[in-house]
Amino acid sequence: MLSSFLLSQDFSKGLQISHNPRGIFINQSKYALESLKKYRFKSCDPVDTPMVEKSKLDEDKEVKAVDPSHYRGMIGTLLYLTASRPDLQFAICMCARYQARPIEKHVHVVKRIFRYLRGTVNRGLWHPKDSSVALTTFVDADHAGFQDTHRSTSRSVQFLGERLISWSLKRQKSAAISSTEAEYIALSGCCAQILWMRSQLSDYGLAFNKIPMYCDNKSAIA
Repeated sequence: MLSSFLLSQDFSKGLQISHNPRGIFINQSKYALESLKKYRFKSCDPVDTPMVEKSKLDEDKEVKAVDPSHYRGMIGTLLYLTASRPDLQFAICMCARYQARPIEKHVHVVKRIFRYLRGTVNRGLWHPKDSSVALTTFVDADHAGFQDTHRSTSRSVQFLGERLISWSLKRQKSAAISSTEAEYIALSGCCAQILWMRSQLSDYGLAFNKIPMYCDNKSAIA
């Protein structure tokens, strides 16, 4: 009974699904508003980006730690939003690395994410009806972006036509000696993901002979 009621209200595990003749829109605005209210950000001033440009975070063990339970609660709340908000994923995952011993500057970055959320509550995923079924992927990697271990972070998104169907953000297992190597590691991981997706989509009668994979590192392309 409860599940039927939730589905009739376009509410399924925090996801709101809206249908119209042009396509499907998925977002989590109800959950986002509840999260803002829970942590007292409902009336805050919004910001344009979830993080400051070229923001660098580290452990900084010389600084006194803050209450980890409150910090973890905020991170857990935000992580659930990444189901429909890939624009939040990088900033949230960056802050999630410091849940064991958060300090004030980590809390400050998390608060900025909430302020960004305040101005973008109604954003989500748009899946147009008449888009093609071409599978395309975009890959990127930052070189030594994680200050504590100098590891790089791989990032990728996959589109089926104009529909965003998958996205990933993962810290690489080893430190790359160059930006080119970091990009190659990201590309290889994305390639494995694409091969798996191609296999799954073949069950629905979709076949792909060539799958474009784009990156912006000139050395890796050469």
